[in-house]
Amino acid sequence: MARVAPVTDAPDAAPAALLGAAQVRELAARHGIRPTKQWGQNFVVDGNTVRRIVRVSGVGEDDVVVEVGPGLGSLTLALLPAVRRVVALEVDPVLAAALPGTVETLAPSLAPRLEVVRGDALAVTELPGPPPTALVANLPYNVSVPVVLRMLEHFPSLRTVLVMVQLEVAERLAAPPGSRTYGVPSVKAAWYADVRLAGTVPRSVFWPVPNVDSGLVALTRREPPVTTATRAEVFAVVDAAFAQRRKTLRAALAGWAGSPAAAEAALVAAGVEPRTRGEQLDVAAFSRIAAARA
Repeated sequence: MARVAPVTDAPDAAPAALLGAAQVRELAARHGIRPTKQWGQNFVVDGNTVRRIVRVSGVGEDDVVVEVGPGLGSLTLALLPAVRRVVALEVDPVLAAALPGTVETLAPSLAPRLEVVRGDALAVTELPGPPPTALVANLPYNVSVPVVLRMLEHFPSLRTVLVMVQLEVAERLAAPPGSRTYGVPSVKAAWYADVRLAGTVPRSVFWPVPNVDSGLVALTRREPPVTTATRAEVFAVVDAAFAQRRKTLRAALAGWAGSPAAAEAALVAAGVEPRTRGEQLDVAAFSRIAAARA
């Protein structure tokens, strides 16, 4: 993880100029950037979209925001006037090196609020400066769920999250028990936070244009369920339950518990009907099952 630019707190400053389609393409050409599928790069080219993300996120002047995958700076420029500080975590070395200069050019008075950290959100364990209070990002589709869950795990100071992800992923994260899209991401996100779908975003606001629409998903941290089981133990039950989601929990959890009979005993102890399927349970129920076997 390499730090690219230092930051100090800055006084209130004028709003930044935002990037449009022409500016995004010009910046990409200037820095020799070709969006890659490997890193899921689709850059936002619509100012109204990034303003909307900042507004829906609810961040304010006291917030320290971590932005994963700032890219060319579309969302960064919208965040900087609204918050105390932005720590931009970028895995692409070319983009990481280019971002400070873009901000210096388009919003020089806001540049002291920015720190760019070159690193992988799936590997980072610490960030410079004050603990982050919010995660606001346009996340690459291929790593969006692992990034959200990992950031919530490793940065307990994060109170809120607002991320733009593939619409299908957003719906999955926010799905309630019993719904068609409810699954492992839904349960694991619910361990950390209250989750809701906060809106949809058309594919036309990106360059290059992706093949799918996007969604905004908002998470507000709360305490996890009260349980004697650890998070890892609860997540192991969740993984086992949904690995064979068409089976009853008695059958699906047989490998986890050691036998169907042991799985049934844990389920009964947790107050769960053994013929239930995983998609019908909330995170509290999974926590009871884990505790019954722990």
